[in-house]
Amino acid sequence: MNKNSKIFIAGSNGMVGSAIVRELQRQGYTNMITRSHAELDLTRQSDVEKFFESEKPEYVFLAAAKVGGIAANSNALADFMYINMMIAMNVINAAWRNDCKKLEFLGSSCIYPRMAAQPIKEEYLLTGALEKTNEAYALAKISGLKYCEYLNRQYGTDYISVMPCNLYGVNDNYHPENSHVLPALIRRFHEAKTRRAPSVTCWGDGSPLREFLYVDDLAEACVFLMENYSGDETVNVGSGAEISIRELTKLVAEVVGYDGEILWDTSRPNGTPRKVMDTSKVRAMGWRPRTSLREGIELAYRDFQSAARS
Repeated sequence: MNKNSKIFIAGSNGMVGSAIVRELQRQGYTNMITRSHAELDLTRQSDVEKFFESEKPEYVFLAAAKVGGIAANSNALADFMYINMMIAMNVINAAWRNDCKKLEFLGSSCIYPRMAAQPIKEEYLLTGALEKTNEAYALAKISGLKYCEYLNRQYGTDYISVMPCNLYGVNDNYHPENSHVLPALIRRFHEAKTRRAPSVTCWGDGSPLREFLYVDDLAEACVFLMENYSGDETVNVGSGAEISIRELTKLVAEVVGYDGEILWDTSRPNGTPRKVMDTSKVRAMGWRPRTSLREGIELAYRDFQSAARS
């Protein structure tokens, strides 16, 4: 890419897409195309085709998706599969038909088998059963990355896929029921502090191990890979550090300033027992994350407070 290349960021209003926009601006890129969902519904094939025919973007960051935590995924399996499958197929196909130079597809670590050996290597894809609570989302993302691979093999395109670990940060979704674990904890502890609640109850038993990456670090990795990587195999992007959900809740409570009791509802699902990414491939290329977990949670909490005031 050069600084005036025509770049489409699909999902630019979301957490990942908006971070990619910020990173491109920081690096001096000047010709970015963005569309809100109201302006362009990526699940509508004809609308996507018309957009690509009209705009002819040279590069595409495909960060648009329907996302959510365990509850949202479990309660809307059909919606998560259909919406994410349609977004992926429509955008990738339209990019190919309109001679897009390069596309980067953003997926999720949930594409890997539930009981994959740890840390998870890119080669473990499709070697075992998926986690049932987000199987629909994972299948849609696997279809997207495989479509990129098949276009490369059949038509010689330069389409790559990036699989981040659990993300959080500015412009996250803090919905009380449909958010991921870290933003959900930020909201829950903030509200408990405001109400002076004596306790907060969290799902599961707190034993699962997770890896978290601040979204601006991912955005930097996305631009880095767009410029430095070509290949059929996906690339993992993560912090390389894992923490139990129990320890994470303590850290979030500390940052938020909640000092009540933390209780656990073991009738609720834990999700995948352990999930940490092997990021040796991207690190060998020269990328490293910049933001510590505590620093990132502090930034995310300030973002949540700012959004709550507006």
